[in-house]
Amino acid sequence: MLHSSKEGSREKMGPMLDGEQQGKQDEVMEVPVSGMLPPSNFSMVEDGIYRSGFPNSSNFGFLRTLNLRSIIYLCPEPYPESNLAFLRLNNVKLFQFGIEGKKEPTMTIIMEALKVLIDVRNHPVLIHCKRGKHRTGCLVGCLRKLQNWCLSSVLEEYQRFAGSKSREADMRFIETYDISQMRQCLYSIIYQYHGYGSKKRRLVYREDSLQKPQITSI
Repeated sequence: MLHSSKEGSREKMGPMLDGEQQGKQDEVMEVPVSGMLPPSNFSMVEDGIYRSGFPNSSNFGFLRTLNLRSIIYLCPEPYPESNLAFLRLNNVKLFQFGIEGKKEPTMTIIMEALKVLIDVRNHPVLIHCKRGKHRTGCLVGCLRKLQNWCLSSVLEEYQRFAGSKSREADMRFIETYDISQMRQCLYSIIYQYHGYGSKKRRLVYREDSLQKPQITSI
């Protein structure tokens, strides 16, 4: 089953919150198997969270090595049939949030995407737009604010991936994004912490507090 929404995911899952030290430098991952090509602008964001540009068929072998459970797709255009076939074959869920390429994302759609992104049951997850720079950078930047990164580190990470194509509008959106609404959502639910690693904590819903998601077949 693949799950898709243009204005927000129809999946309502419990979240997972990974803390990271401020200013941590992301490194582009090496290709683990000879001859397997990662998508453009590919990198690890967190354990179980990746980002990239739009993957094509030459990247499918590499994506298999990630054992993905989900993809967060940030473009309004329909997902290509070849990519959908890959997702079906590998049992990967698709969450689509249609953000126009030359417009700022809305506060609401980023919050809905964040709910999917921090849900541990969607991990490993790949975030991508067309080039993995602007829309992906905005979502990752807002995740970093949720993780209490200082603003200078958040913007430095955005600029590192966007390069010469950095947009003032994107950075202004990240700077002004009110993460308190997302925190209120997290604090209002019944949750429990699960340790994993020495410096990280997972935040998840209890199963009995969840509502069944609406599922759309593609």
